[in-house]
Amino acid sequence: MRWIRIAFGLAVVVQCWALYVPRPPSVESGLPLDKVVHLGLFALVTWLGLQAGWRWVVPLMIAQAAASELIQLLFLPNRGGDWWDLTADLLGIALGWAVARVTTLTPADT
Repeated sequence: MRWIRIAFGLAVVVQCWALYVPRPPSVESGLPLDKVVHLGLFALVTWLGLQAGWRWVVPLMIAQAAASELIQLLFLPNRGGDWWDLTADLLGIALGWAVARVTTLTPADT
């Protein structure tokens, strides 16, 4: 169980960096990679939190998704709040929750 908590903490740090860094790295590929990153980070943090037994992680991630887009819009001049990012965040939360429902790590796994 300890590694899950450590992985959760690291995932939250990476998530916060990705959401709040004033100038995110730009990837010019024509693909919506930023949306994939949003979805993946929110799915991972949600899944890890639920694996740790923290049911509060779902409402916290919903609040984080909404707050991050509002903060980007109002306080980070090189960023902008984006409804599609928020949608990707919420889909990531749903994906993390769904995967957690069908996967449970046993004490031997943790």
